[in-house]
Amino acid sequence: MTQPNAPETLTLTELSDRAEVTPRTVRYYIQQGLLPAPGSGSKARYDERHVKLLRLVKDLQRQHLPLAEIRARLEGLDDEGIDDLLATPPPAVAGSAVDYIRRVLEDKPNRLGEGPRQVFYDRSTPPPMTPMPSGIPTPAMKPPPNSKPMARSQWERHSLDPDIELHIRRPLSRHQNRQVERIVAFARQLLEEDTP
Repeated sequence: MTQPNAPETLTLTELSDRAEVTPRTVRYYIQQGLLPAPGSGSKARYDERHVKLLRLVKDLQRQHLPLAEIRARLEGLDDEGIDDLLATPPPAVAGSAVDYIRRVLEDKPNRLGEGPRQVFYDRSTPPPMTPMPSGIPTPAMKPPPNSKPMARSQWERHSLDPDIELHIRRPLSRHQNRQVERIVAFARQLLEEDTP
């Protein structure tokens, strides 16, 4: 029998449904330090704080903040701080990149005092080629070099720091493997020196 004042606990599936994220996302956020671990095994239970933190992470991601920055902002927040951040409206979005480019192009004269020029192309055909000014030689088109199809590759991840990773595509030559080992050793040494 549950106590009337006991906080509601949720399973991973219930938490995912309530916060509108996948269970994999929840596990990833726990691994990244964005959410507190609920315990281990199939008996792991989540509470309302987890739901609020997931919503807050989603809000901060909409502001295009990297996970490291989000983690730093969440560090040390109590329930009241989480509620305050959730209640704060997100900053106004300046518009899309397309809107920005349109504004720039509308404000900038095209050539020698001409006003903005609008050019519309049918997407089914490529835009017309601009002729080269006379006197400038046209570069000869070279056929693409005969290249062998790329062999299958595999990516290897080296975690150098909680926020820094090095990704290596394998297979590599012996010389390249030695270079990678030196890079990894140097990077780890450098990061250890800079650790306060």
